[in-house]
Amino acid sequence: MHTVVMTKGVPDFREGKVAFDEDGHLERGNTPTVMNPNDEHALRAALQTRVRHGGRVSVMSMGPPGYEDVLQEAMESVYADDCYLVSDKQFAAADTWATAITLATAIEHLGEPDLVFAGFKTADGETGHTGPQTCWGLDIPIVTHVVALDIDPEERTLRAKRLVEGDIEEIETVETSLPAFVVADPEFEPSYRTARHRLERKRLREEARERAADIDEHVTYWDHEELNLDPDYVGLDGSPTIVSSVDPIPRAPAEREATEVDPTDPEALGEVVEELTPHAGGD
Repeated sequence: MHTVVMTKGVPDFREGKVAFDEDGHLERGNTPTVMNPNDEHALRAALQTRVRHGGRVSVMSMGPPGYEDVLQEAMESVYADDCYLVSDKQFAAADTWATAITLATAIEHLGEPDLVFAGFKTADGETGHTGPQTCWGLDIPIVTHVVALDIDPEERTLRAKRLVEGDIEEIETVETSLPAFVVADPEFEPSYRTARHRLERKRLREEARERAADIDEHVTYWDHEELNLDPDYVGLDGSPTIVSSVDPIPRAPAEREATEVDPTDPEALGEVVEELTPHAGGD
């Protein structure tokens, strides 16, 4: 069983972490990058598969060399065996289509994985397109919004419960053959039913920590030449999307009101405690 998990680095949008230029554009170079939060669900689903059925887990991301931190976090989360960073200036400014073409080619370059996992959307683009478009490039079945998963390696089948959103949220059960593409829903909850599963998870976690400590030795870098990709079909040149406008990200407050307090003044300190107590939830 070979499982691949797609992950992405996104800007850290927490207050005070985001940097803008004079025109209000995001400065990615000065804004910390973190792992896309929705990828955690894909990682949990892949880990459950690894613990139950063994095999090899690979993590793949497309981005600049600075994404090693994202891969390291993903490796620790899913106890991955190896990581692949698809990185090249030719891939810059790719829309979801060009990104999907690149990632599908990279996954095929790995061979024929049994399962590919993705989160349901990224925190920066929020289109939810890249996973399904990558699956289209791989030409394998896809199951989206998966909340529970069972694999039968011998029968080469996947049975999943998926969330159907409509007027009323429903759960439906679907079955397909392997290889398959799974988009994990935020409602996905892994299940480790037996003591053997829990002990196996502990063993894998300890091994993964050692690998993640030397992440550079476990990352393989691929550029467009390695993947035999034509520059005209990747990156900005291969992106048919035309962006008409971008919603601005709320700026962190530029100034805050501050009051100096004499630390030797008991009355002033009492006022500080009285002011802070409601926010701390204390008495």
